[in-house]
Amino acid sequence: MRTPDWLTMTQATLPSADRSLDFALLQQSAARHGGRNRRALWWMLGLLALLVGSVVTLLLYLNNFEDEEAAHRRAADAQWLEQSVQFHFRRLEDDLLVLARQAVQQNSGVGTSAPDDPRDLKAGLLWREPGVILSSGWLAAGQLNDQRVGPERWEIDWQAHAENAQALALMQTTSRGLRRAAYAGVMLRTDGNATDVVWLAVPFFDRGQFAGNYLAAVSVERALAALLPGWFTQDHLVQLQTDDSPVPTPTAYRVGLQLPGTDLFVQVALTKEQPTTVPRIFFLVAVLFLLGMLVSLYALRRDFVKRQEVQALLQTQVALRTAMENSVTIGLRAWDLGGNILYVNDAFCRMVGYNAAELIGSATPFPYWPSEQMETLQRVHDDIMVQGTSGEGVEVQFQHRDGHLIDVLIHEAPLNTATDEQIGWMSSVLDISERKRAQRMAAQQQEKLEASGRLVAVGEVASTLAHELNQPLGALSSFANGLLNRLNDGSISLSEMLPVVERMARLAERAGGIIKRVNAFARKRELSPQRLDMVAFLQRVLVLFGDDNTLAPAWALPEHPIWVEADELLFEHLVNNLVGNAQDWAPHGGQRAQVWVGLSSDTVQGMAVLTVSDTGPGVSDEAQATIFNAFVSRKEGGMGMGLAICRSIVEAHHGRIEVSRDPLLGGARFTVLLPLAEHPPTKETP
Repeated sequence: MRTPDWLTMTQATLPSADRSLDFALLQQSAARHGGRNRRALWWMLGLLALLVGSVVTLLLYLNNFEDEEAAHRRAADAQWLEQSVQFHFRRLEDDLLVLARQAVQQNSGVGTSAPDDPRDLKAGLLWREPGVILSSGWLAAGQLNDQRVGPERWEIDWQAHAENAQALALMQTTSRGLRRAAYAGVMLRTDGNATDVVWLAVPFFDRGQFAGNYLAAVSVERALAALLPGWFTQDHLVQLQTDDSPVPTPTAYRVGLQLPGTDLFVQVALTKEQPTTVPRIFFLVAVLFLLGMLVSLYALRRDFVKRQEVQALLQTQVALRTAMENSVTIGLRAWDLGGNILYVNDAFCRMVGYNAAELIGSATPFPYWPSEQMETLQRVHDDIMVQGTSGEGVEVQFQHRDGHLIDVLIHEAPLNTATDEQIGWMSSVLDISERKRAQRMAAQQQEKLEASGRLVAVGEVASTLAHELNQPLGALSSFANGLLNRLNDGSISLSEMLPVVERMARLAERAGGIIKRVNAFARKRELSPQRLDMVAFLQRVLVLFGDDNTLAPAWALPEHPIWVEADELLFEHLVNNLVGNAQDWAPHGGQRAQVWVGLSSDTVQGMAVLTVSDTGPGVSDEAQATIFNAFVSRKEGGMGMGLAICRSIVEAHHGRIEVSRDPLLGGARFTVLLPLAEHPPTKETP
């Protein structure tokens, strides 16, 4: 196997100990890579151990965090419950104070019961909620020690137990002495068992003098049920307790109601455990990371094995690459940043006729540069050394050793080392001499085709003239012959002659317009679009049909104008062709010949819609695909240019023309769609 010349030259510049590029050097390189791979493996194992420790620490921290969060949540719930109870009981005290003021103003004597419907008052939740207030009423200052006077339950609770009487008397004394609301309870039954009832006394002072207390018996359990929202009771079990109740469990907590004169507490226990979602998610993420690390280590192990296999096959790959470089037909050339050739393959040597020994090490001007193009090639070479070539490459000419010129296409790519440091350029040189010759032949052939196209265009112009002038010239000839015959017979007067001559003048003007339009087509004149009212235009054009003993069309036009941007001359040509074609085919349908012209506007699509229908045989499905092509005609002696010209005119106005079968007349229906003008013209104020 022959070592590449550029590789031989590079080895010659190295020290003698480093000149050999054999399998021993490759094995040493592989051993160095294996040592680095083992170090990377140890780093990965250390990282895995660090990750495992981090996951364990994280789980411990999350467990502690969840406990602290639960404690904070219980404290927040307790504080909220305590504040909510205090707020609603303070609101109840305000409501009773209002009732006390009303009782004094009404000069009530003994106990006055609450209103029949407490909801009529703008009171708080506890006053409005049924079952919370068990009994209420006014107790004047002179009746404080008389238990027989007062609300409905007052005497019952006073006499039920001695502690009740003591607590109720202390409540009245406290409210009078401290001039604030006071509580008493909980009330005991006759057997000594506690109830959930507490009494509230709200004092009222009239002009500084104690007027009495407004009393209310409150069911604390009903009050708690009323003020606790559903979302709280759904996850918590709330129980009313006194001071001598047992200590709550670790999962429960106790909240004092802070009602002066009572020792009531509320024990709150969680009925649903809060799911520890966050630790589980983090644990799952940690497990996924661990699995990913194990998969990475397994993949790394497989990579080690593959690297060893690749290193074992490196010698074969080097030999294969060398054989490929020598067998390709594209020339390969490498040079350094100084412009000296480092390497050429056999294809490049065959392309320029020089061997590798003659080219390697040479600098500009290269021996394969033509002498008459030295300056141009030197300039191209300098540009390549600065910025390389673009994606399309650079086309230049080389000179073979025997003297003939070669057209080549050069692509340059940076030649970099393993550390991504550029040391030169790598060129691929493609011989495009045959392509250039083919392009020159194609250009000559294109010139011949263009000449043929011009001849075809002349033929089309002649055919168009013959097709368009046939009808007006024929009608003009008929009018002229008829006029001459009547003049020879002396059977026509001057007044009868005038409309005939005017008709002949219009036909002549029409023929002149046709010539002008065809001349414009031949010269490829730009359109002269202007704002055109389709309604007024069609009324003017359609009136002219039927004067020469042909089938007169019927039409239906809207009352309001429809504006389009169109060349009036070309559009008149379009209407004449379509209506004339319908007049020719209408008698061949087996029924009374009719031609119908319709006009409407489609505001949704922004189109003006012109339809021309007849009672003829119509257009078959097979003919619809080719009916608008040039030189395709179904008429006997027809040229096949009329509908082709119509399609050209419509497409020049950015519209479209379609053919179908008319559902009423049964014949063909040609539909022309033109874009509506954006803004119709407005009349200027003089």
